[in-house]
Amino acid sequence: MQMKPELVGDALTRLRRAQGQLAALIEDIEEGGDCAQVLTQLAAVSRALDRAGFRIVASGMRYCQQSRDNDEEPEMTEQELERLFLSLA
Repeated sequence: MQMKPELVGDALTRLRRAQGQLAALIEDIEEGGDCAQVLTQLAAVSRALDRAGFRIVASGMRYCQQSRDNDEEPEMTEQELERLFLSLA
């Protein structure tokens, strides 16, 4: 299934935010930052990536349902999307 910007909603925004957080995290580690701050940032990056991933999976599921509503065969089933996402986690 091709990723189309209109299908992924705000996932790109979430990924860009996570990218900024990850850059700050790397810089903090390289500069010997406070352990608690590093762990807090790491948790924030992880949550941001999880949210983006779930948004993309949800968008794919919505796309599959819209395909069925239009009497079309979706490129992937909901089960295939879920299996793919969970196998990569």
